[in-house]
Amino acid sequence: PTAPATTTDEPDPDENPALLVDQLNGVTVPVPRGWEKPKSSSFDVPAIRTVQSYDCPGGSSSCYHGTVTTHTARSAETDPKALAEADIVTAADLAYEEDSLGRRNHGGITAHKVLKAQQLSVAGRVGYLVRWQVTTGEGPGGYVQSVAFPSSVGSGTPVIVRLAFDADVAELPLSLMDTITRGIRPLGDSRTSGGVGASISP
Repeated sequence: PTAPATTTDEPDPDENPALLVDQLNGVTVPVPRGWEKPKSSSFDVPAIRTVQSYDCPGGSSSCYHGTVTTHTARSAETDPKALAEADIVTAADLAYEEDSLGRRNHGGITAHKVLKAQQLSVAGRVGYLVRWQVTTGEGPGGYVQSVAFPSSVGSGTPVIVRLAFDADVAELPLSLMDTITRGIRPLGDSRTSGGVGASISP
């Protein structure tokens, strides 16, 4: 006779369509309704994106109106503010200047404006957030955000979460960036509070 199935096994978070799981960095990111976890993409890191693609305004390839990716910080820097301030340049360039394949899908960045730069609690750790609005040579431009914070696993190597939203998309209000950031959690702990609204005094 076969043994009865156990009911105490924890569900595999990787199989939850509502969560993006980054095992390496020990975090999960909520997947908004209407987004997907691509099985394969040009990203070599955990990523989510809006489901529908469109023809890039300045190139011949396909673009997505919204993307979120998670990364291990590669520099020796550990200060979240310094990391976020440095990474926002890379995040903006990859989203709207030139992608990882060398394509200028939006005609390049012509200007940017800092919309937000603040300390915050994310995944139960003290982190830092920088958000830019970028103007592009082709299309409506967009919004890019970098969030840096220490990992809750291993030696606490910093994690960077990048968000990029096209402008003028009704389904992608800036409040959704806040919601996604607030929903970042340590792996295995769905109760730990993040919170863009919870700025931390120096």
